Order: sequence, then structure tokens, then C-alpha cells
Amino acid sequence: MILGHSERRHTLHESSEMVNVKVLAALQAGLVPIVCVGELLAEREAGLTDLVVRRQFEGSLSGVPAEEMKKIVIAYEPVWAIGTGKVATPDQAEEVHAALRKVIEQRYDKEVAGTVRIQYGGSVKADNAKDILSKPNVDGALVGGASLKVDSFMGIIKGGI
Repeated sequence: MILGHSERRHTLHESSEMVNVKVLAALQAGLVPIVCVGELLAEREAGLTDLVVRRQFEGSLSGVPAEEMKKIVIAYEPVWAIGTGKVATPDQAEEVHAALRKVIEQRYDKEVAGTVRIQYGGSVKADNAKDILSKPNVDGALVGGASLKVDSFMGIIKGGI
């Protein structure tokens, strides 16, 4: 279940605290939460990416014990790259993913940090999937609009292999 997607955070003003309530309920119901975090273009340009993503992560996952954290998927979705045709460079994606993994390690431990899957979402396409997915801290892709067309989605799958 996707929680904290940018459309809900920014359009519907869903707070990280609201996302947290849903995360805890999803875990209790045996569902796998995919928790989205990501910054606006103005936040990236102001050098606030790490701060914004960390705050969203910490607020959305407050009170989640280590064993439950291992079941959660994090999706880094830079808001400026969703449906815009813009995409984070593979190095930008890796930088944020590595920072998220470090936050998990600090909050829990190295084992949990190594277990949690961190996916990239934000204009993933056949022509960029392989480069993004080749980064060591990128564990997969959360594909949006490109998943709606078979040829496009198959190109991502083939490109990411």
C-alpha cells in the first residue's frame, strides 16, 4: 500500500503524522507499506533535500520497531520529477538513497538498514532504468505513469535487468 505519495502530501496536505497512523495500521493489518518521501524543486535548489527527506522519514515512521521496519519499503520520489519528464540523475538518486540508508542505520542498526528496500520513483523510463537501478543503494523502482502502457513498462523491465 502506497503511503505518503506526493499528491497526498502536497495536494491534500497529508502530514507525516497522518502517514504514520496509516503505516502503523497497515503493519497491524499485515500489509506492506511503501512509504514515499521526496522534496519539491525549490527545496532541492535550496539544498534542503536531506532535511526534508529525513523529516518525512522520521515523522512517517515514528514508533515503528526494528522487526516491523524490515517489512517496509521506502520510495524516494523527488516531487519535481514526478510526471514532469525530469528525472534525478543516477548519482542524485544514489545520494539520497544512501542518506536514507544511513538514517535507518542510525535509528535502528546496520542489519535493518541493509534489509529495508529503498526504491526510486520519479519519471522512471526504459532509457534511464538501467542506470538508476545499477546504483548500490537503489533496490528497485516505483513506476507510475510508465506502467500504464505495456511497451513502456516492458522497456523498463528489460532496461533494468
